[in-house]
Amino acid sequence: MQITYELDNLIKIGGVLKFSTLDYPGKLSAVIFCQGCPNRCVYCHNPDFIPIKAMSSIKFSEVMDFLRTRQGLLEAVVFSGGDPLIQNDLYKAMLQIKSMGFLVGLHTSGVNPKRLKEIIDITDWIGFDIKTNFERYETITRNKVSAKLAKESLDIVLKSNVAYEIRTTVDSRYITFEELHNIAKLLSDIGIQKWVLQECILRTKTDEQKLSLPNIEEIEQLEQYLEIEVRRQ
Repeated sequence: MQITYELDNLIKIGGVLKFSTLDYPGKLSAVIFCQGCPNRCVYCHNPDFIPIKAMSSIKFSEVMDFLRTRQGLLEAVVFSGGDPLIQNDLYKAMLQIKSMGFLVGLHTSGVNPKRLKEIIDITDWIGFDIKTNFERYETITRNKVSAKLAKESLDIVLKSNVAYEIRTTVDSRYITFEELHNIAKLLSDIGIQKWVLQECILRTKTDEQKLSLPNIEEIEQLEQYLEIEVRRQ
């Protein structure tokens, strides 16, 4: 319990989704949205979670209290964001969750390889975002070091025994089909067998716009390299 209350001031939480069937494959889960991300992705779905210094009224101990009421009902807890890897005490937070009998998932784009190494052995599943070709990462993330960090983190994931999913949000304003073709070949060459293409939705305060995904013929071309799953929101 001491660690739980200590983490109130060390883990910044921007929001909590109390029930999800989508965020951890095959499991009923809750999602903790950590506050803060060093990337500024052009299509970001959760811009409110980007600023690390944003005020948060959600305490980690309150999340733990909620999860105690869901033991035996929920199967997993997913750390999302923002990007959880910028949280200094992510390891302690995950350990607290696991001590309650939950599986622990992580959504990340690999922004901190050092922290990923710290938590990889207690993580049960990782959803890893590949933004685009590494040579063009900055066009999506607007972060000059994001490609280097993502490469290092992806290598850590692939060398671990942790179950993972590799996915890309298809922002057709920046990612052409030719580029998807090159990403598919890259992923296949490093041993990845399945790739999830996620629908990109641009949201404003008054409207939203769904961007186009590859058509059936284009998906068939990509499947010469690896299995493709198209996921719509």
